[in-house]
Amino acid sequence: MASPLLAQFSGTAAAASVDDTWGTVSDAWVEIRWTAPAQAQLDRLEAVVEAVPPARLIKGSEGAALRFPVRTGRGEPSLNDLSKARGEGGLDGGLTVRTPQGTFRVTRLRGTLREEVASGTCVVNGVEAGHRSLFRCAVAEGRLTAGQVPASRPLKVRVGDMPLHPTPDLVEAFSATFGKPVFSTGTVLAHLSAEGVYTPPKR
Repeated sequence: MASPLLAQFSGTAAAASVDDTWGTVSDAWVEIRWTAPAQAQLDRLEAVVEAVPPARLIKGSEGAALRFPVRTGRGEPSLNDLSKARGEGGLDGGLTVRTPQGTFRVTRLRGTLREEVASGTCVVNGVEAGHRSLFRCAVAEGRLTAGQVPASRPLKVRVGDMPLHPTPDLVEAFSATFGKPVFSTGTVLAHLSAEGVYTPPKR
């Protein structure tokens, strides 16, 4: 079951252009809470999601979520215009997806955000996988909170409930492996929240 899906995602994730305008991210986490359509797709596949520590599975009234510590991160948050935010980072931990057809352990997660499109790489059952286009991030719909500090000082930033839509590439790859999905490019598959300390680059 994994082989066809990995073949679809055997490309290289889009590289972000790192420059001296990027700062660093520390003391950070990323949380992905999947929606009812995403859970419906998991149920159709009889799939169960578990966290690989130090990631944590969180269950609440709004559904289930995975929270990952951020191992490394760099970027430009573009607080005045979130649609221009850019960055890349690696997450600690991972997830395991158990299905009747097999178990898939996903680790070494790395993501890149550019022009509101997220790409990523990971290791699935020991095999490296990546793709240039996974999710379209509705950045402007997320809730932004940031502290008030001088421009050159570290700043705590939080983004809450940013909708994630599957890209056409993701829908096509999923369809080729599992058949027609219950979701489309117009579906919100998950909401992303993140928090961390952004340290601007030294001038």
